[in-house]
Amino acid sequence: MSARSRNPYKKADSFTKAAKAQGYPARSVFKLEEIDHRVRLLRQGQRVLDLGAAPGSWSIYAAKKIGPKGQLLAIDLTEIRSSLGPNATFVQGDALSLSNEDLARFAPYDVVLSDMAPSTTGSKVADQTRSFELFDRAVDVAAALSAPGGAFVGKLFMSEDFVKARDKLRKLYDEVRNIRPEGTRSQSSEVFLVGLGFLGPGAKKDAP
Repeated sequence: MSARSRNPYKKADSFTKAAKAQGYPARSVFKLEEIDHRVRLLRQGQRVLDLGAAPGSWSIYAAKKIGPKGQLLAIDLTEIRSSLGPNATFVQGDALSLSNEDLARFAPYDVVLSDMAPSTTGSKVADQTRSFELFDRAVDVAAALSAPGGAFVGKLFMSEDFVKARDKLRKLYDEVRNIRPEGTRSQSSEVFLVGLGFLGPGAKKDAP
């Protein structure tokens, strides 16, 4: 048996097949859909920033939910070949190196999304560290570019940095939730931290 055939992430499960049938390039759309339903994240007319957007499922879903009066900016190192819709703009680039000015095209944002994840190395610790770095960058972008009352969703590989990540969000948002969507593969250590009710630039609420 080859390494590829043993890789559980290569197998098209029911979520993957359902995503393709509905016109989405990846199964990850159902993770965002569940988060959206649980916290009422996306609404008509919002401005959304999607970091780590490729292959485009989150952006397509969000663009539909915010409608023609909404605006979405999608960022990724990898080109997105799917059509995101007329209210979405794609910029190919590294969210870690792009300046906040580059990311501020439609700011202030009502929602900042980050499905960013590192290219896995085989070292659990290294991958967790890199995941936290990407999450931390996404939170910094949200803190700089969000509208008061805005929301944030960020992916994080579960590690000892989880508490640090959660506490950072608690200083910036009125409510913080930890969600592991049903569509997450059983082998995955990923979780999503959700911040609701952005307190505004310079917010430094004491974490409980």
